[in-house]
This record gives sequence, C-alpha cells and structure tokens, in this order.
Amino acid sequence: MPYQDVEIPSAFSFAWDTVKVLRDLGGSGSIEEMNEAVVKWRGLTEEQQAVPHPRGNRSEIEYRLAWARTLVKNLGLITNSQRGVWALTSVGQTVTREGVDELKRERSRRRAAARKKAKRAAQEAGLAADDVTEVIEPEDDDEVEETDWKTELLDVLREMDPYAFERLAKRLLREAGFVNVTVTGGSGDQGIDGTGLYRVSPLLSFPVYFQCKRYSGTVGSGKVRDFRGPMIGRGDKGLLITTGTFTPDAKAEATRDGAPPLDLIDGDELVELLREHGVGVTSTPRTVYDVEIDREFFKSL
Repeated sequence: MPYQDVEIPSAFSFAWDTVKVLRDLGGSGSIEEMNEAVVKWRGLTEEQQAVPHPRGNRSEIEYRLAWARTLVKNLGLITNSQRGVWALTSVGQTVTREGVDELKRERSRRRAAARKKAKRAAQEAGLAADDVTEVIEPEDDDEVEETDWKTELLDVLREMDPYAFERLAKRLLREAGFVNVTVTGGSGDQGIDGTGLYRVSPLLSFPVYFQCKRYSGTVGSGKVRDFRGPMIGRGDKGLLITTGTFTPDAKAEATRDGAPPLDLIDGDELVELLREHGVGVTSTPRTVYDVEIDREFFKSL
C-alpha cells in the first residue's frame, strides 16, 4: 500500500497519550520510551510506523509525537531537560483526559483570537493580512526540527555509493575499538556486509557481524529477522546500521528471547558516533552552565 494511503492519527490526538504514558513510566521518560509506549498503547501497526516523514530522519509517527510533546509542553503539563528526559509537571500529574481536551480547546480559541486581532491590525495599517507575518504564541519546535548538521550529514550519507557506505562503517568500527574488520563486498554474504572482532579488553573479545542500510524511512522487524538468519550458527552478535530509524517492533525483535541479540544503530546514533570519533566530522566542544534551582520540582515529588 502506498504511504499516502496509510492513515496516521493527528498530533493533537496524541496529547492525552503523551500524558498517560509518562504516568505509566513513573512520571518521566526518554523520547524513545515514550514513543514505544504510545505505539503500544494505541496499537499502531508496523505499516503505520513505516511511513517516513518527508524531511529529516524520523517516521511520520515520530514527527507527530514530537509535535504532541511540544503541544503538551505549551499546555504546561510536561517539561523536558537538556538530556532529552521528559517529565510531568504538578498539573500534568493530576490532569484528566477531559482536562487535556479543554486545555487544547482553550489554546485553539486563544490562538484564533490572536490571529483575528493581528489581521484587524494589519487592515487598520493599510496592509493585506497575507502580507503580515504573524507571531502568535510561538511554538517551541527545537525538538521537532532536526539539528541542521545532523540533517545535512544524513543527506550526505544517503547519497553515498553503497560500497562507500560500507567502507565508512568499516572505518567507524575500527575507530570504535573493533579489529580485523572486513567488508564482504559485492552483493554481500547472504545479507552480511562485514565482520569484525570487538576487543573488550586484552583478554576478552568476540566476533560481530554487521549490515549497513542506507534508508530514508524506517526499518521494520522483517529486516531484522532477515539479517539474523544468516548469522545462525556463525556468530552470536550482530550490528545493524542504518541512516533511517527502527520501528518499535524492530527493536523488540532485536532483543527477542531465544534469538541471537542484535544491536541497532539508527541515523541519529550513527551521525553522533561519526562526530564522537571524528570520522568526517569536526566538532569543537563548548560548555556553558546557567544554573537555576527549581524548588517547586522538589516539592512536587
């Protein structure tokens, strides 16, 4: 079925889900934990999860969940830290589903009134309403929009020749501590693009098989099973690297009981590793602290 024919819930409809899953997680959680919990709670299919967002390295569901978090944050129900951990505010801890819906309606009324006022002011100034740039309750879209350098680098990676991308993976693994890294070349060895020996210490090491996928969308559980198949009887550890993202079902399949475990590296993690190890990326660290004590936070626990 074409992506455009797959129906996906709106970002607004995920508002209450965002609050609920944070409660289920104990009041705080990472983006990954929240996304997986919402997907499970709403029963979203892998087909829905596979729809890519036109821009950036995420699925359409992940994009809409990001907007839902921004919406709920603007409603004063959740907050987030610099480390990407989201938590319920004191209001978010007690608000009901009906309360969330009322807050959304009030927000819509407020924005509509502000938009009407801006257009009226434009007309009084002799300007066409369409010529006026409105700034009405600006959205905090830092999380929604991909960091510029990450988006740019992912675009570069997706345009690479497949074999060049495999060689890049080989270089990265070496920088990360692997030895005897080899790339199979050609069409691969039954789905395995290369092997390496990960040295934990001078006394301990183990072989790892890896596969590289230059995807713009999501990688589902089927691709994980396809990769694991050729590993059976040959190795106990696998590494699946992609420029896309992995669905929650793919992540669950990677750690399924009774099957060789697989580590998954998505596009966001891949570009961070390239930056960390200085492979094609140069970064200058900068640390700035602006400390403020939130007394209400400690009282609310």
